Amino acid sequence: MIDTLHPGMFPEAFRDVAHLEEFMSTPSAEVVADLAAVEGDILILGVAGKIGVTLARMAKRAAPDKRIIGVSRFSEPGVEERLQAAGVETIRCDLLDRAAVNALPKLPNVIYMAGLKFDAGGREDFLWAMNTLAPAICAEAFRDSRIVAFSTIHVYPWTNPLHGGVTEASPPLARPGEYANSVVGRERTFQYFSRLHGTPGRLLRFVYAIDPRYGVMQEVAAWVKAGQPVPLATGHVNVMWQGDANAQFLRMLRHCETPASAINIGGPETVSVRQLALRFGELLGVEPVFEGTEADSCLLVSCDRANGLLGNPMVPLDTMTRWVADWVRHDRPIHGKPSKFHVRSGSF
Repeated sequence: MIDTLHPGMFPEAFRDVAHLEEFMSTPSAEVVADLAAVEGDILILGVAGKIGVTLARMAKRAAPDKRIIGVSRFSEPGVEERLQAAGVETIRCDLLDRAAVNALPKLPNVIYMAGLKFDAGGREDFLWAMNTLAPAICAEAFRDSRIVAFSTIHVYPWTNPLHGGVTEASPPLARPGEYANSVVGRERTFQYFSRLHGTPGRLLRFVYAIDPRYGVMQEVAAWVKAGQPVPLATGHVNVMWQGDANAQFLRMLRHCETPASAINIGGPETVSVRQLALRFGELLGVEPVFEGTEADSCLLVSCDRANGLLGNPMVPLDTMTRWVADWVRHDRPIHGKPSKFHVRSGSF
């Protein structure tokens, strides 16, 4: 019997990282059903990032009889061992090494999470290699698999938040900053090989996972607690509990298309940064300080298509807010890798 997540299991708060990751990797009944309907084992490329560890653990818990293999360079100490302890097999591999990628086991299902976004100044060539060349190597190597690949909402234009957010009907486009341009290249690369080889796939234009250790909510809560001004120019965001995001990523293996198509993944609400800061102020007993005012445009998307296909996320907005406030109040560990959601220049 597989234990599946339901709202009655929601804690008041999280004791520590182990408690958080155990909860965040608990699959829903829908994840269990969808992975049971997808034939074959799962390979996760770029597994060692902020999201990959709990995603891989959820996959193993939802489908204990499948092989779940996580691939990464594993440069951060302890990550490989945590995955192995959870029953996830690991392989060390540089995805820019064509021979090493070709030697990986050719499993029927691939989740591609690798890429580079932050701190690429002075090594823009590496940014482009990771975001276009590595996808080409992997798309060619796994031409006979289903491939669910991470993308970003940064391929979209900015929009007025009163207009409901950008939909998948808007084509990806070049925007300021090399990151967004390189991810357009990533998407087009996967689509090229999908069309060439008939590889089923999905491109996940994902927006702002919420984990108490990083992300929009953690940043806003930390600013409020410290009395630092909360920047308001980017006044509205999409957010989604990382456990719910993991569930939708895995379930997309059952909903691949040929050629690979894009889909927005995120919460259904348009979240006001100002209101979020005010709510954190209530929970933390601090009066928020603000900087600037809301601009008439921001990076906001409509996630109606994914939520219509898979259902709305299980964890509601105020529950996330309370969990993050408690984590920040008690100075529990953070990743130290800010989302930089408020950066409007395109350079991260």
